[in-house]
Formats: sequence, C-alpha cells, structure tokens
Amino acid sequence: MSVEEMTASWLPALAADDLWEGEMTAVTVGATKVLLVNVGGDVKAYRNRCPHQEWALDEGDFDGEIITCSRHLWEFEACSGQGRNPATASLTGYPCRVADDGMIQVDVGPG
Repeated sequence: MSVEEMTASWLPALAADDLWEGEMTAVTVGATKVLLVNVGGDVKAYRNRCPHQEWALDEGDFDGEIITCSRHLWEFEACSGQGRNPATASLTGYPCRVADDGMIQVDVGPG
C-alpha cells in the first residue's frame, strides 16, 4: 500500500449539530452516498446501501441502536455495522470524526 493510499482524506459531510443523538441521515461525500448515524453521541458513517439489494438505508428505520432496511427488513447494529438479521451480513463503514469546527468529516477513500 502506498503512502497516498494510507493518508486519510477527510471531507466535510454535515455539521454535527444537524445530526442529533438517535438520528440518521443521508449525505453525499465527494461522489459517495453515505449514511451518518448518531449512536449515543458517537457518529458512525456507512455506505448508504443495504448489502442485500443495494436499497438506500436512509429510507429505513433507526431506533437508536438498530438500522433496519425498509425493503426486506434486514437489521444492522448501528455501532458496528454488523448484521443482526442476517448475522452473516455487514455494512461497509467509513472512518469519520467531528472536527474542531463542529463539522462531521468522513474519509471515503481514494476518489
């Protein structure tokens, strides 16, 4: 892996004040559709697609702990992206952080 591939490319996604605890929202970071989830004050970023049939996860439900795809009711742990139903599936996660200026930043990898 080259140094360029290892370097984080933090891109602005959303103001942290716009994503309350227990909420999820879809954003576009660069050209990537991302699902931001606030789990107990900790922000997580995932590819905004269910691994089953690529359905947009932001159209589903989030109860503060579990993300449920609206299409076939697949469930994922919001804190890890690990599947609950089915347990063999998982979401694609992206590194994210809240910068000093209060902006949620996401690294979606090489553009």
